[in-house]
Amino acid sequence: MTDVAHRLYTLAERLGGLLHAQRLVLATAESCTAGGIGFAVTQTPGSSAWYDRGYITYSNESKQQMLGVPGKYLAAYGAVSEPVARAMALGALAHGHAQIAVAVTGIAGPDGGSADKPVGTVCFAWAMQRDPAGAPWAKTAALHFDGDRAAVRTQTIVAALEGLIDLLVERQDV
Repeated sequence: MTDVAHRLYTLAERLGGLLHAQRLVLATAESCTAGGIGFAVTQTPGSSAWYDRGYITYSNESKQQMLGVPGKYLAAYGAVSEPVARAMALGALAHGHAQIAVAVTGIAGPDGGSADKPVGTVCFAWAMQRDPAGAPWAKTAALHFDGDRAAVRTQTIVAALEGLIDLLVERQDV
């Protein structure tokens, strides 16, 4: 097992333990990682107890159709934006059986960047709804990663998993 694979497995295993202990189920909404987060978490035996589903929404149309991302968000902010990431995470909660979700949308490269959003820009959202009668809680972040396409995607997966772990350990939603 490579160092990267070992790190992802360790993070996924820790995440699974926290989700299991808190009786929460995870959903993922991914664009630039194209299912990499879902792949990482399902490497852990027993993940079916705490992982509901993953949405790979690479195109703007799929973000709207599968997750309910408003077209006006895509037009106003672009696909790589915190408002779109937030809408993706909330959509993953609304369209499945999970209580916690992570969403990522970014520019992995080598092309597609701009002065405002260079290659390596990734927007994240973590959302949780512990009480079905209450409104979901969400946190967003925009990060920049260096390296080639594979490096950006791997760093995105690591950051997504670390964000979930931090959320569950620190109980930021309550």
